[in-house]
Amino acid sequence: MLKEALFYKKLENDVVQCQLCPHFCKISPNKSGICLIRKNLQGRLYLSAYGEISSIGMDPIEKKPLYHYYPGSYILSIGTNGCNLKCPFCQNWQISTEETSRDTITIDKIINLAKQHKSIGIAYTYNEPLIWYEFVIDTSKEAHKNKLKNILVTNGNINKEPLDRLIPHIDATNVDLKGFTDDFYKWVKGNLQSTLNFIETVFKNNIHVEITNLIIPQKNDDETTFREMCKWIGSLSKNIPLHLSRYFPNYRLDIPQTPADTLKNFYNIAKDHLNFVYVGNIFINGTNTTNCPNCNTLLIDRQGYSTKVLIIDSKCPKCGNHLNIQL
Repeated sequence: MLKEALFYKKLENDVVQCQLCPHFCKISPNKSGICLIRKNLQGRLYLSAYGEISSIGMDPIEKKPLYHYYPGSYILSIGTNGCNLKCPFCQNWQISTEETSRDTITIDKIINLAKQHKSIGIAYTYNEPLIWYEFVIDTSKEAHKNKLKNILVTNGNINKEPLDRLIPHIDATNVDLKGFTDDFYKWVKGNLQSTLNFIETVFKNNIHVEITNLIIPQKNDDETTFREMCKWIGSLSKNIPLHLSRYFPNYRLDIPQTPADTLKNFYNIAKDHLNFVYVGNIFINGTNTTNCPNCNTLLIDRQGYSTKVLIIDSKCPKCGNHLNIQL
């Protein structure tokens, strides 16, 4: 389904310029921007995937990953096609790099599915949800009317005006901070400052935020740069959870997988600056539980996606330390 885009300018000769993300794509008639699903039709910019999904499922909240936001709950997750980055290592390249067959779905159906399956809300995920902007904001408004939460799993590449309009309708986000240098972001066709602005903006607007960093050998595994990234996160709050992920060869990148020792080392570096650090998609003992940073009491025990919550009223049951864990 088509819906006219909210943020664009009309230029000469029926060319339009998208204003949604830092690419500012200039799009000729019958062409699309870098994201694939924002298209120029007869001199107007349209979202071409409004109400169309490539993927849908009920996921543990920990799979987003969100470890400090309603741990042990489930979330209805939806996505479409396309992305405004071009990561050679993309884990979901089958739906992010091309337009696949999509199913039509209404916002009412999404809301009803979330309620039927006792989901805490809706996660916009699988591909990059910010390029699905018009459908995400319309759905998120209806979700809030029905007392459902809205979660973005995103790369954070969006301009200020559309972000400011979206913020009141978002409750939590996991942001994929892919690296901490401009050169790395140029490699993935993204904008580092946009991602940093996104993180800072949502945090200052009291939206729950967690961060994921995929560690790729030879690409973003410099210890000094990684430490600077952790310091920057800690300058916002030492309580922002950081999820470290192991890279595996995929899509167009065949560098060998991240060594376990690298992840152990980066975990220890991050713990120098942040209270909550986790390692995903590889088992490293002690890196997946949540412990009180004050007294080290076990607060949340995780075995895969099985979660045992021991915290009470967002406070440590032993020392009373107040934590940024929403229950």
